[in-house]
Amino acid sequence: TAQKEMPGTSLEGIHPTYVYKVVLLGNTSVGKSSLAYRYVKNDFKESLPTVGCSFFTQTLKLESATVKFEIWDTAGQEKYHSVCHLYYRGAHAALLVYDIANKETLNKAKLWLRDLEKEFLPDEIVIALVGNKTDLAAEREVATEEGEEFARTKGLLFTETSAKSNHQVNDIFLAVAQELLQREQEKAPAPSQREWSTVSLGESRARTGCC
Repeated sequence: TAQKEMPGTSLEGIHPTYVYKVVLLGNTSVGKSSLAYRYVKNDFKESLPTVGCSFFTQTLKLESATVKFEIWDTAGQEKYHSVCHLYYRGAHAALLVYDIANKETLNKAKLWLRDLEKEFLPDEIVIALVGNKTDLAAEREVATEEGEEFARTKGLLFTETSAKSNHQVNDIFLAVAQELLQREQEKAPAPSQREWSTVSLGESRARTGCC
């Protein structure tokens, strides 16, 4: 369950704030760090080697709620694979990133998905498949349709991005936020209950993870 910051006034109650943990998973050099850096700083850095894990935060003000993303960018090197499950424990969303110019990285993304499927039930986590580096279209090894089809069969969000040219980077994080909020609404209690629910009731609901 997402951490929900308890409203201090009735106005904030109408516009709640949710904190979501998002993990970026994928092979080394597919551009996970560049995606996170572009999204949070709106800048591009060619080489951002990650040792273990990097951490970013970003706040998104939407019409119905404010979303605070805690973005965990994991290292893609094989030697870190065994500890990565520690980073994605408690995650609300995951971006599986591959490089459209490297077919092998899509196969690795599929292995990450298998790991996530062992750890989470389908309704516990929002997963997006992201084909990065569309700026390398001339070197493409993975057709858009192939990524799309795999995502469709697995019920994942899908897009292709370029951290370098800022193509659809904001869009995929927005799509994840909207999906998370939609799920939040689906499990929310009826309005009449929400009016008299207390802080302690909210905490116990979050802790037991009912609904």
